[in-house]
Amino acid sequence: MPTPILTALHVYPVKSLAGTTPREAEVEPWGLAGDRRWMVVREGRQLTQRDVPRLALVVARERAEGGVSLDAPGMPQLTVNAPAPAGAALDVTVFGSPVRAGSGGAGADAWLSRYVGAPVRLVRMTAPERDRSVDPRFGRPQDTVSFADGYPLLLTTESSLDALNSLIAEGDHAQEGPLPMNRFRPNLVVGGTAPWAEDGWRRLRVGEVEFEVVRPSGRCVVTTTDQATGGRGKEPLRTLARHRRSGDRLIFGQNLVPRTTGTVRRGDELRVLG
Repeated sequence: MPTPILTALHVYPVKSLAGTTPREAEVEPWGLAGDRRWMVVREGRQLTQRDVPRLALVVARERAEGGVSLDAPGMPQLTVNAPAPAGAALDVTVFGSPVRAGSGGAGADAWLSRYVGAPVRLVRMTAPERDRSVDPRFGRPQDTVSFADGYPLLLTTESSLDALNSLIAEGDHAQEGPLPMNRFRPNLVVGGTAPWAEDGWRRLRVGEVEFEVVRPSGRCVVTTTDQATGGRGKEPLRTLARHRRSGDRLIFGQNLVPRTTGTVRRGDELRVLG
């Protein structure tokens, strides 16, 4: 078996929008630098592709000083500056977890409201180092997370996707496959492993950074959303329900918490430490 390597990196500056694929990224204690620091909210609550599949078509790119730019079909490009540190804070929630955030401004709110077709706001997390903790059952008391669903990073492997696509090809909705990796919105994609090898990993080093593997990733309806069109199907949830069920969760990929910081780069070796 060849040495596993990092084959792709993904950063999503705005939760549930399309992101970018840099060659390298800084790892902070709460995730990749710039990853999911922004979020769209409706009435103070997170708005994701679960609610509006067309959010998949909005591309977010990180800009200097924490800003972000947005591109979407039929919309002018939008550039948003990070809120001033001394600006008014908003109370928002992420799956019921309260967070203090800064406003992206009236222009961003109007742009996104026009695209979504309902009043929404764009907000930015002000203090990821303290504002939102990971589930204490699976992390340490000091572990925090950005606007990601629950944990700082998500890792997937190419071989497991290949295995899943083979299972999809045998099922009732074979015409939906093969699925691309972007259905699962990972941060780190690894090649050169056996299928499902990640199920047995507990500690990793990718390049110069060490991670703890804290929990398999439970998958939701977002994985059935075509990230290029916003359309929805049945897969991969139908196949995961038959082959990758853990209790009431359908799993694909692993959630990570960084145990050191540093830079990860495409082509870095992955070493299993435990």
